[in-house]
Amino acid sequence: MKVLITGATGLVGQAIVKVLHSKGIPVNYLTTSRDKISSSEDFQGFYWNPSKGEIDLACFDQVQAIINLAGTSIAKRWTPKHKKRVLSSRMDSLRTLRKGLEQVGASEVECLVSASAIGIYPDSLSKFYDEHETALANGFLGNVVQKWEAEADTFKSLGAVVAKVRIGVVLSTEGGALPKMAIPVKNFVGAPLGSGDQWQSWIHIEDLAQLFIFIVENNLKGTFNAVAPNPVTNIKMTKELARVLDRPLWLPHVPKLVLKMALGKMSQLLLDSQRVSSKKIEKAGFAFQYCNICTALENLYSTEKEIAVPAVETAEKEIV
Repeated sequence: MKVLITGATGLVGQAIVKVLHSKGIPVNYLTTSRDKISSSEDFQGFYWNPSKGEIDLACFDQVQAIINLAGTSIAKRWTPKHKKRVLSSRMDSLRTLRKGLEQVGASEVECLVSASAIGIYPDSLSKFYDEHETALANGFLGNVVQKWEAEADTFKSLGAVVAKVRIGVVLSTEGGALPKMAIPVKNFVGAPLGSGDQWQSWIHIEDLAQLFIFIVENNLKGTFNAVAPNPVTNIKMTKELARVLDRPLWLPHVPKLVLKMALGKMSQLLLDSQRVSSKKIEKAGFAFQYCNICTALENLYSTEKEIAVPAVETAEKEIV
């Protein structure tokens, strides 16, 4: 097997590449920067420019599966210009891939596994969403995800099995939301956001990488929620983060109004509540390594603690 990945140099992409290489599976990847193209037996780069529909067709050589992670980050202020970029980057990437496949007639490509987001589900404190949910979110984020998934489904016409992975809050110390959440906690100014009652459906970066590859290896089709089995409220998430980082929480909640004034409509990412089920992927046979927020955070920050302890011990010995 050989896998083609878009977004391979991003946070999730790097984690997926690491797991694929541990299994002896070579990777082709697409990049918009010619300077980032490398060439090795198990990691071969190819140039593309989705905004112009350009792609090096050699990227499909001997590829059996495509993992699509391409798309501009939504974690920036939602100006009209950025909103347009968020949508077009996702649509252009998939359209360029499909056009390339049509040109080469890559019959060896068996499946497309495309990233999506749980932002497709409406904001709710009480509902528990699974993949059969028919009520979809209104507004910018819901609209983007719906169009993103519809574009991925067009690959079915090429004979490919299509899977869409609705990703929750990705927990990693290397990037994403967690380091930003940890900064105020580490500096003794951590506090729950808004009411703090909003549900946050999260997933450990290692589980997310394994989940993508599980779908590829088992040729699964359809929509799958990429979230851990036990979502938590923002209050619970903040308290567990403070516990693991050994910091107190004494400030009041950050008011919704303050977040909206600071972030504009992007505050929706922090304030919306989506309690999402992982049952479908579990029934397919996938086993999560990190099911609870406490063990996930402890694993992610264990390295920092291991580094800190010897430093303290050394200082004590010098004093003695």
